Amino acid sequence: RTKGAEAYMRLCELKEKEVVNAKDCCRLGFVEDLDIDCKTGCVLALIVPGPVRFCIFGYDFEYVIPWKCICQIGPDIILVDVDPEKAKHKL
Repeated sequence: RTKGAEAYMRLCELKEKEVVNAKDCCRLGFVEDLDIDCKTGCVLALIVPGPVRFCIFGYDFEYVIPWKCICQIGPDIILVDVDPEKAKHKL
């Protein structure tokens, strides 16, 4: 959706897009959550869960991708430029 020159997107729409790293063309996964600054209402980061643990439901880590690392949001993917090891956060 657009309103004038501004674009709007809901979290449910972001969750349908796959996150791909421009550095190595690696698929990181799908957006699960957002990190939001409660004082300003600004989105600080995308939260993407890591791979599922073997035979156990859950994740060992998640990717926390700063908003400034987003290169482009397209119809199907979100292109990011991030070091995956630095973006990993243990759970």
